[in-house]
Amino acid sequence: MAQQRIIQTDEVLPFAQALPLALQHLMAMFGATVLVPILTGLDPGVGLMTSGIGTLLYLICTRNKIPSYLGSSFAFIAPLIAVSGGAAAIQAGTGHLPEALGGLVAAGVVYMIVAGFVKFFGTAWINKLLPPALVGAVVIVIGLGLSATAVKMAMFPFADPTQGINLTGLVVAFITLAAAVVFSSYFTGFTKTIPVLLGVIVGYVISIPLGLVNFEGIAAAPWIGLPNVTFPKFDISAMAIIAPVAIVVIVEHIGHLLVINEITGKDFTPMLPESLFGDGLATAISGALGGTPSTTYAENIGVMAVTKVYATQLFWYAGALAFLIGGFIPKFGAAISSIPTPVMGGISLLLFGLIASSGLRLLVKSGIDYSHTRNLIMSSVVLVIGIGMETGGFTIPLGRYSIPGMALATFTGIILNLVLPDESEGLAVESPDFTAEFQAESAEEA
Repeated sequence: MAQQRIIQTDEVLPFAQALPLALQHLMAMFGATVLVPILTGLDPGVGLMTSGIGTLLYLICTRNKIPSYLGSSFAFIAPLIAVSGGAAAIQAGTGHLPEALGGLVAAGVVYMIVAGFVKFFGTAWINKLLPPALVGAVVIVIGLGLSATAVKMAMFPFADPTQGINLTGLVVAFITLAAAVVFSSYFTGFTKTIPVLLGVIVGYVISIPLGLVNFEGIAAAPWIGLPNVTFPKFDISAMAIIAPVAIVVIVEHIGHLLVINEITGKDFTPMLPESLFGDGLATAISGALGGTPSTTYAENIGVMAVTKVYATQLFWYAGALAFLIGGFIPKFGAAISSIPTPVMGGISLLLFGLIASSGLRLLVKSGIDYSHTRNLIMSSVVLVIGIGMETGGFTIPLGRYSIPGMALATFTGIILNLVLPDESEGLAVESPDFTAEFQAESAEEA
């Protein structure tokens, strides 16, 4: 059997070949990218549009060398809701969406500042500030902290427990979850890389005869229109809650870049500052237009691993398509908004669990020694504060807003990491370097 030909990053494919390959990348990122604005009350169409803008800006910043798509980051969901008040408050006109968007712009600036530090000082200081014992625990908090939201969406109409359990919605949620699991576990090829999108489609189709889909908004929306842009307001308290989350996402960004190195056989590590700057610029521009925070997407890296096509040309096409469809076809945005709450709840059960599991995998692969008291205390405190506050719905007031559990847990973990002695009771082990950890993981996944 002939070996599959590898298409390198600088190759240019004929349009007839490139377009369907670009559509693959668009579908791969679609489910997770539109889920974030749905959960946070942002406009899904604008979220898709800004993901396209961000991808194009990223390619410009990296001089068209690094193949990557920038989609919506899940790490910002809790702090965004804490500031904006969530979808219900925004729809009622009582939320603080512009202030939340100002926080996203500030987060993008944090990305760019870190890019400057990496340019001059390397990544050793990141490893010191955010050891694996801390980052792994924070990632677990991000996933499990959102678990209550997923359960409410799956079990209750409009995620409101006061209305009682909706058995019809619950069945739809579990059919959606089961479909995504089946596509991910029992299928191969490209189908295996888009289980989220396919699961949502199955759940949507099942919901139609059950009367859970309202088509009025789709019928009323025009085919051609302008994006529903929202501009930011800059509030110190809001920025203090949202912007620091960028530090955690930066670690994820570094890991993704190392995976791309392994897949493509090229070393893009010297371009890490440009890569981080592009991600930061994308997040800042997205926040300025009412979109979602950006991060490089593992889903699209998975597509490259399957297809062996690494041409950056595809990401130009995918970004342009996302920009046009999300920003200038309102009917498409209305169709996204018509997805029933139980469908998104079912898919969220899987996605949020996968986030938590990735944090657990990081702890395991890093070889964290929990007989070392320093590691034990740091992870334990972060997990209990973060998960306890997030699932319990507890926050700490800060002016007009409130500090969510994830933000407080991360801040507490950083303080503990800085003040706890390097040597505690138990076996003292050297904190693994992120670069070595992600390179090992990249080689295994590739």
